[in-house]
Amino acid sequence: MNKTYLKLSLDLDFILIAITASLKDYVFCHKINTQLGFDFERIEEHEVYFNVDQPPLSFSKYYFYVEQGENEYFIVSNRHSDGFLIPEMNKVDYFLIIHQFLDKDDLNYILSGLNKLSDIQVAAQIDPYKLKSKENLIM
Repeated sequence: MNKTYLKLSLDLDFILIAITASLKDYVFCHKINTQLGFDFERIEEHEVYFNVDQPPLSFSKYYFYVEQGENEYFIVSNRHSDGFLIPEMNKVDYFLIIHQFLDKDDLNYILSGLNKLSDIQVAAQIDPYKLKSKENLIM
């Protein structure tokens, strides 16, 4: 009997920046809006099911859209009172997810702008494919 296998792959076509900052999410987004000229607004929370028998964990989520270039920016909290969005990155407070193409100059502008903020300890680009819990980042 022939067997057919279905191979699924995640579409992780986005830029991922991990940010460590000990600020409330709304204060954090306000500082980014002020420093980088963005306009993040809070949207519905990002829900992730970790166990089938338990309700999902909700993580705060903010959104900003740039019509020119059609870039979508999301800021998602990594922390919840009951766990982490990406457990293997438990030192990270927030993730900045950028959909669509972004050239190196724009990415460097964002990274340097984030790292200039006194309340941010570190902001660094990471490869989403290297994360064990990468499926939790799918929006």
